[in-house]
Amino acid sequence: MSVHLGRKKEPLYIKVKDILKERILTGQYPVHSIIPAEPQLEKEFGVSKITIRKAVELLALEGYVEKQSGVGTTVLDNKAFIKMSKGQNFSNYLAQEGKQITKDTITVSIVVKPSELDGPENELFYCIERLYYLDDEPYIHFCHYIPKALSLPEDPQVYDQSLYEVLGKAGIIFDRFRDEFAVEVPSNKVANLLGIEQQPLLKRFRFAYDINDKLIEYSVAHYNTQKQNYVVNFNV
Repeated sequence: MSVHLGRKKEPLYIKVKDILKERILTGQYPVHSIIPAEPQLEKEFGVSKITIRKAVELLALEGYVEKQSGVGTTVLDNKAFIKMSKGQNFSNYLAQEGKQITKDTITVSIVVKPSELDGPENELFYCIERLYYLDDEPYIHFCHYIPKALSLPEDPQVYDQSLYEVLGKAGIIFDRFRDEFAVEVPSNKVANLLGIEQQPLLKRFRFAYDINDKLIEYSVAHYNTQKQNYVVNFNV
């Protein structure tokens, strides 16, 4: 039985991705299950292999699935993204605009607690530094700070996909997020990584808390909004 994708003006792979995501969120594709293989999805949706591949790649980028060679595409236990599904993911918005976003983990290091956070001054944190690319050009610089007491892997390749999946495997359950925004001239290092001169950039802070209201992740991101504005859409 084929699926009718409707007439809404957006790329076919976005329509397919949204349907697959809905199946994940509603449990039709349970956590840890393998979604249907590409040839089966091609037949079901009546689209090309490239369309299915792009849809699945976007799902992986958003943290819903993981592609494994010789195994298939597995649904991830990613409660963080499910909680945030009412707000449209920024990567999803960019894809709908016909743009591509990819990411690369630069370093994973151990640092002393950022001064802006509460708690003991000598508390240690993982610092996961990542760079996001918009259409293959540097766009966002991220630093994620996570308490070292959570005992996470230190291999940078582990974080090339979903950070929240890594945290989920460590037994962490997210309860709420808070975002704050400011404008700041970044360090020379960040500007160099973004390929720009030092100038005021949009700065986003994210605080993620568990069910006991304990801070689990603190992230700082600088966006080169000359390339693309930061957009938030909410589904109602």
